[in-house]
Amino acid sequence: MSNAVTITAPEGLPFIDIEREFNAPVDAVYRAYADPELLKLWTGPNGYEMEITDYDFSSGGRYRYVHRDPAGEEFAFRGTFHTVRENEVVIQTFEFEGFPDVVSIERMTLTDLGGGRSKISGHSVFPSVEARDGMIASDMETGVVEGYERLDQVLAAG
Repeated sequence: MSNAVTITAPEGLPFIDIEREFNAPVDAVYRAYADPELLKLWTGPNGYEMEITDYDFSSGGRYRYVHRDPAGEEFAFRGTFHTVRENEVVIQTFEFEGFPDVVSIERMTLTDLGGGRSKISGHSVFPSVEARDGMIASDMETGVVEGYERLDQVLAAG
């Protein structure tokens, strides 16, 4: 059974908060973000392929990846990793290349819940409420929910 995703977008503020618990320890969840081969297995909406063109998951590193939908349309994303602390926190920028110059700053915190369970808490700050609303309108919730459901499968497989 899947854990629910909580997505909060406070009215009038340029933030999105995402929380999700996992039936896996923090180090396994962290590894699923750190290892690009694992990341490709679960990130994004169901049915999309993911190509990673650049991935340095370290403080000062950068990333770029492309999602391809079933019709072949491409959606590219890029950013930099400001801070990466193993099993603890990742602070990064995030930009959809289809809307250049709209860059969010994201902080993801990993929390050990005990008993082999963990939680991800994400906080994204956008340059404006309009930019945040555009992200919400892009149906990002589907990609987050479906991706985390696939992450559950990756974690269960070890």
